[in-house]
Amino acid sequence: MFTGLVSDVGEVKRVDARAKLNHLRIACSYPAETITPGASIACGGACLTVVARGESGNRRWFEVDVAAETLARTTARHWAPGTRLNLERALRLGDELGGHIVTGHVDGVAEIVAITDFDAMPHIEIRAPADLARFIAEKGSVALDGTSLTVNRVEANIFSVLLIPHTLRVTTWGERRLGDEINLEVDLMARYAARLADRNRL
Repeated sequence: MFTGLVSDVGEVKRVDARAKLNHLRIACSYPAETITPGASIACGGACLTVVARGESGNRRWFEVDVAAETLARTTARHWAPGTRLNLERALRLGDELGGHIVTGHVDGVAEIVAITDFDAMPHIEIRAPADLARFIAEKGSVALDGTSLTVNRVEANIFSVLLIPHTLRVTTWGERRLGDEINLEVDLMARYAARLADRNRL
């Protein structure tokens, strides 16, 4: 379980493509001794399991396996050496829940369709996959590339978010451009509410 509050920006250093999964090494700033094999780290919004950890020079790293389902449903299929990723370690009991409840189970890939300036902050319009758009509500929460953001407006399958300067400084959002694909996880509460509504209509 995560909060969508990015705690580091990592960089893919190596991709070993295997038959049914990709094996990745990701450089990070987390102390290597605090990364436990078997732990979960959200990478670009996708919850991945640490299978190894270590240090190279002055940079720490961890390794993960990205299975076929994750490759099919997320932007992980495009990750290559040099790709920068928003990272968040799993929530611990007692941690402050400052964002919203994020599972790290990416629902699909969305696309940036417009970027405009609003009071020196980027206002970004995003096209959600049609089957996920109904879970996105104005003033609700979404996780985009692992970042907890508030939805400003929704029109059909297009929704918008506003990025404050702090978010631009501590995440990869300052690198995003028109046409970029981003990992989308809809709000867990919205998904359950929609499921209950569907059952009540039966």
